[in-house]
Amino acid sequence: MSVSPTLKTRLKAKAAELGFAYCGIAQARRLEEEAPRLEAFLNAGHHGTMDWLANRFEMRLDPRLLEPGTRSVVSLLYNYAPAVRQPEAAGFKVSCYAYGQDYHTIIRQKLNALLAWLQAQTGQETLGRGFVDSAPLMDKAWARLAGLGWVGKHTNLIRPGAGSFYFIGTLLLHLDLEPDGPIADFCGTCTRCIDACPTEAIYAPYKLDASRCISYLTIELKGQMPAEFQGKMEGWAFGCDICQDVCPWNRFSTPHADPALAISEPMATFTQADWEALTEEQFKVLFRDSPLKRAKYAGLRRNLEAARALPG
Repeated sequence: MSVSPTLKTRLKAKAAELGFAYCGIAQARRLEEEAPRLEAFLNAGHHGTMDWLANRFEMRLDPRLLEPGTRSVVSLLYNYAPAVRQPEAAGFKVSCYAYGQDYHTIIRQKLNALLAWLQAQTGQETLGRGFVDSAPLMDKAWARLAGLGWVGKHTNLIRPGAGSFYFIGTLLLHLDLEPDGPIADFCGTCTRCIDACPTEAIYAPYKLDASRCISYLTIELKGQMPAEFQGKMEGWAFGCDICQDVCPWNRFSTPHADPALAISEPMATFTQADWEALTEEQFKVLFRDSPLKRAKYAGLRRNLEAARALPG
């Protein structure tokens, strides 16, 4: 379905009204340049135990297989850069994306609102679907093609003049919208993210062994923490922000304004002793709306033990 060029302008304005920091559009197609990279990543076992990354290979590369009728891919960035960080007394560190409520719920509601608005504007009841970390969709690749930034050497999307502390939401639309072009890569000769990674997960520029990433080890990995990472966690008990914290582009980050993502009381006040004394009952109450629930209590206890360990 072709649409008026002004719909693109109004779509971006509506996205901003809903709280999205940036919105870009790409033409739906198969990601030919991503296919060999994804295949090499999987063949090397760099996905670890995340077997779902190997499933639906072709669908992951072509959004038209995920949502038949897709003509345009709309990528949206939602800021999560915190105004306040955990206190030093916390001892154990949590990735700042998990300071507040679960972002999946927040962004999914906004994507649904944007899709409903589009349906009202076009008079079409079926226009597509919205996704946030919930489908075989290469959201960073699409955000890059939509002109929202470049994928940096740490493999996160970087927005020039804004940094990388952004969630990515995606709409697959049955509409022909004028695409935005990709932008250049401005990482230059910088290797700070590579140099700072304590587990050498970023083993080369633009190359990530996810099975060595602290975020993977503390969130996705089930079971025992591998002995080789003993003493390398640098206090991280859920997720990791090291590669983003050292990135020079994040000096341009500005704090988000969403109360739902604001640092929760436990995150803002817990000392190391509080984390150590946390019971399963307290965990279920205090973190019922938090991303931390993904690790479950047993996983968090394992992570605390690993984060506590000192280099041998």
